[in-house]
Order: sequence, then structure tokens, then C-alpha cells
Amino acid sequence: MLDKILQMSLDEVKNGYAFNPDSNAYTCLICGKEYEVGEMFSHDGRFFEASKAIRIHVDKEHGNMFEILTSFDKKYTGITENQKELLRMMLNGLSDNEIAKKTGTAPATIRHQRFVFREKAKQAKLYLAIFEIVEKSIAEKKTKNIENDLIDIHRGAKMIDDRYFITKAEEDKIIDSSFESLQPLKLKTFSPKEKKKIVVLRKIASQFERGRIYSEKEVNTILKDIYDDYVTIRRYLIEYGFMDRTKNCKEYWLK
Repeated sequence: MLDKILQMSLDEVKNGYAFNPDSNAYTCLICGKEYEVGEMFSHDGRFFEASKAIRIHVDKEHGNMFEILTSFDKKYTGITENQKELLRMMLNGLSDNEIAKKTGTAPATIRHQRFVFREKAKQAKLYLAIFEIVEKSIAEKKTKNIENDLIDIHRGAKMIDDRYFITKAEEDKIIDSSFESLQPLKLKTFSPKEKKKIVVLRKIASQFERGRIYSEKEVNTILKDIYDDYVTIRRYLIEYGFMDRTKNCKEYWLK
């Protein structure tokens, strides 16, 4: 869901849905349900056209987009838990005095935080506008060098630092030297170097289906075909946040 949301415009993210001209339908960003233009949709005994039906769907099925968006990790939102709670109280219409009483601070402190939020929003708006201008210019001039693009950081990454600054060219080189075969995937060597380790784990993780739950036996079967020391690979997939599992280790899934 997060990957899809990050590709959308600001208004689409706030609304929780987007219009797809190819399918001529509105799509929910949270569950993927579609409402095709031209059809009528029933809700509580009444019928609504697509643009109204999708708004009702998001509101009734998923609730306020504030809660959905603030549920994402701080590395994506830039918002701390304390700031999140302040914003929630502001969203619910509490005054500075009421928030101050609940948080045990002075009203002046709350007013200052409102100011900080507002200034941060202004900066974010200008940053987004500047970045989109640059991206559009690159696309129009067709000067974008794909080899210099940084690969995406996987959503479960736990410690984001220089090890994740990997270009597409670096990724291709590491894959070429680390695997003896890509179809079927066969790992030749598992390097202790961080960048190589991340690229290799990322490639191996791509062999699993997102949204599917695997038993430990199924995970082992897939990994055994890729590398003899499948236990080490399985451990690092968990440790580096590519996969997660239940406490009893009976179920595994991609993060």
C-alpha cells in the first residue's frame, strides 16, 4: 500500500483514492477496490455514481486518512509519536489550552508547536514543487541516466545509512558477480560487505510473493534452491527487514 501511495499526487494521497484514465475508474489506494465511471453503486439502500461512491467507500471502510498516513514509520512521515498525538488532538478540534492540560505543558508551548508544524508544511510544499520541476525537466530532456539512479530502500529497512546508497549500475554489477544464474536463481557467494549483502538479499526476496504467508518449510525450500546455507540467508532476510515472521517462526511474509 505504501509503495502505491508514494507514487500518487498530494491530493490523491489526502483523499485516499485516485482516478485511473486507462480503466476509467476510481481506485482505492488502501484496498485497491475500483469504481468504474458510468456504473451506479449501492450503499445503505441508495445509489451513487463512481466519484461519490469511492469517497463513501474510503470513509466507511477505512476511516480518516490521517490515521492511515500517520501509521507509517517516522522515516516516511518525519513525524514523531509526540507530534502525531498533538496533530491528532488538533484534528479533533481541541484548543491550545485543552491540549496543554492533556499534555501537561503551557499553552504557549502548544502555540509554538502549531507554528513549527505550519512552517514545516511550507518548507515541504516548496521542496516538493522544486523537486517536481527538476524531475519534469529531466524527463522532458530525456537526459536521465538510469544507471546513476539510486535503488529504492525496501520498506522494512531498519537502519538506513550509507550502505543503502546503491546505484542501479552498482546493483547490476553486484548481481552479476554474486549469482551464477538468475533463472533459476543460484547464489555463488554471500559477501559480508554491507552493500553487496543488501543487493543479494533484495534479489532473493524478489522470489517471494507479496501478501502471501509462507510456512518455514516453504521458505526453506525456496532458499535451498538458491544457496546451500539457506539458514543464514533466512536469518538475514529477517534481520535486514526484507521479511518478517511470527514469534513461533511458523509463518513468514514479505514486509
